[in-house]
Formats: sequence, C-alpha cells, structure tokens
Amino acid sequence: MALDRLWATWRSNYVTGIADTRSEDPADGRTLFERILAAPGSDSDKHIVARGEHCFVLLNKFPYTSGHLLVLPNRGEPHLEGLSAREHLELWNLVTASVQAIKAAFRCDGVNVGLNLGAAAGGSQSDHLHVHCVPRWTGDANFMGVAAETRVLPVSLDEACDRLRAAFVLPKRDA
Repeated sequence: MALDRLWATWRSNYVTGIADTRSEDPADGRTLFERILAAPGSDSDKHIVARGEHCFVLLNKFPYTSGHLLVLPNRGEPHLEGLSAREHLELWNLVTASVQAIKAAFRCDGVNVGLNLGAAAGGSQSDHLHVHCVPRWTGDANFMGVAAETRVLPVSLDEACDRLRAAFVLPKRDA
C-alpha cells in the first residue's frame, strides 16, 4: 500500500484529556467509558445520545462511518455473561432503539451490530463491553478505505449527535 499509517495524534489528546479530568489518580480503576460517563460537562458535550437506568448510548468519537454508536452498561463489565438481567435487557433494548434511530437519522440501507469481547477478538477497550451499531449504505466502500484504510466522514460528530438525539426513542421500561 502507498500509505500504511496515517497518524492521528489528536486521538491521544482526547484519551489523555478524559483520563486527566476524572481524578487525581488516572489509574483509579475506572474504564475509559466510565470516565466519559462521569466526566464534567453535558451529555451533548460528551456525545451521549441517550441514557437508561443501567446503560447508555454514546456516539463513537472514532467512527467507522458517520452515526456509529456504542451501546454499553454504565459499569465497566468486560463479559457479556457478567451483566445482570436488568443490564442485559436494557442493553439490547437500547441496541434496538439505536438501530431505529440510526435508520431514521441517516436513511441508511443497513446497520452492522456487533461486539468484540476480549482483546483477542479485536476489542480495543476490552475492559468494558460495548455494542457497535454502524450505519451502512449500498456501495459505501470507497477508494480511501481500500487504498489507504482511511475513512471519509461526511457528517460532523456534533451534527450526527443532533440527528440521532432527535430520532432516538427510549424503550419503555417493563412493569
């Protein structure tokens, strides 16, 4: 390939900033996602699209494509089987609501939904399980992804968050 690496050093600033703003001790035991959830600022500032009682929906700061959401429990649980029954139910209800919001907000042709459980499965944040919900369009693979493994994102994070929030409907809690 002509370009094997495209340095995105600004990502380091984001991750370091989250770690540095949470506590005096960056090794306080909280996962990146727990620190984002607890960070000062509004949900809009943090690109949190929706919150449930046990789980939340976050716009991926480093998306595969515009509108890429993460659905995850509030607590940093790495294992699917480690979720409580309530967390499990709410997680999958929020995945369904996320798919519906993505379809409404982006009029995509399909949605990829998946998890990478554990570092060996490709999970870059394997200490806190999260479900990826990624909008897809017929023919959306372009030369940048094929030639340079680079993504072209036509919608800003703020615009994507606004669209998704407008389309998001929280599932009703079971009685």
